[in-house]
Amino acid sequence: MFRVGIIIVYILLFPASHVQRHYMRNLHYTDPKGEKMSFNERGDLPSEWSLANLVLYKTVTRYKIFIDHVITNDESLNYGPTNSIALGEIKWKEGKDSVALISSVTASSFSAITLFILRNFIYYWNTPIVKANNRAVSLILLISILLSFLCVFLFLGRPVDITCRLRQTSFGIFFSTAVSSVLAKTVTVCIAFKATKPGSPWRKWITLKVSNYVVIVCSSVQALICGIWLSVSPPYQEYDHHSYQGMIIIQCNEGSVIGLYSMLGYMGILAAVSFVLAFMVRTLPDNFNEAKYITFSMLVFCSVWISMIPAYLSTKGKYTVAVEIFAILTSCAGVLGCIFFPKLYILLLKPEMNSRKMMLEKDMS
Repeated sequence: MFRVGIIIVYILLFPASHVQRHYMRNLHYTDPKGEKMSFNERGDLPSEWSLANLVLYKTVTRYKIFIDHVITNDESLNYGPTNSIALGEIKWKEGKDSVALISSVTASSFSAITLFILRNFIYYWNTPIVKANNRAVSLILLISILLSFLCVFLFLGRPVDITCRLRQTSFGIFFSTAVSSVLAKTVTVCIAFKATKPGSPWRKWITLKVSNYVVIVCSSVQALICGIWLSVSPPYQEYDHHSYQGMIIIQCNEGSVIGLYSMLGYMGILAAVSFVLAFMVRTLPDNFNEAKYITFSMLVFCSVWISMIPAYLSTKGKYTVAVEIFAILTSCAGVLGCIFFPKLYILLLKPEMNSRKMMLEKDMS
């Protein structure tokens, strides 16, 4: 929270010949715009005026203003006249809101970790551990998780119409792409296991790149939901004068509650389907044990967002934003850690396990 002290001269364009202030004779003043104001030979101004120190308190979404150290030549104003200006007491302290310091650092850290994992996956692109579980979908998943982390920055700072429209919809599309990729990986595991049986009709599905179609179709549905939301009733900036006495809360009105919960609900459906499929195939041989990690990642996602909903509905202002940021960071970190950390461990610390022979031996055992 920071306080910005400013001096404002407010001139009311009404004649004030009845006001006498002889002590201000020969005083001249130039405002920040270069406009000059001076007093006549009687020490009077040709108009009513007031000189005030406005102190502005600001958090992520709240502004509080009060007037301090005022002089005026109009005694009818509520401020009351005075003969001096306490320039030394004008407040110029600056600072940052803790929710925005913490959130930005956390999002930046997770983004850096994601980039590190992405770099290693590209570097070890042709190794068995990367190729084993559909590396193209893994790449899409990493990029979508990275973009989801970066979406946090749209929730920080003063809301405006464009950020209000982008922050929910962009996160919805990016994270739905991530969950769609997880679903595609789960479907790939199911098909691969069923296709190992002699004469299985599932063999033809392996060559059809089913995982690519799953990602494209499921992501497109979310994009369609967000597009309808933006075209019918888009989010916008609003000023809340009623929630807190003496404060104006600048926040985003989501426009259509149906649009918001349709976007979140669709993500929940994708996560639930991924969780159920992964749970069903969690006991497959170790060569396909990514299903175990997918199960844990979707369990984290569902737990976070189910607990987030009542907290989201019961908070206001910056606390609402903080709750959603926490849900975004936690769910994305859960997917990133559960699915990719085991692979990163093998790539960097157990390179001897990153061989086709080792994977076949584990599969047979």
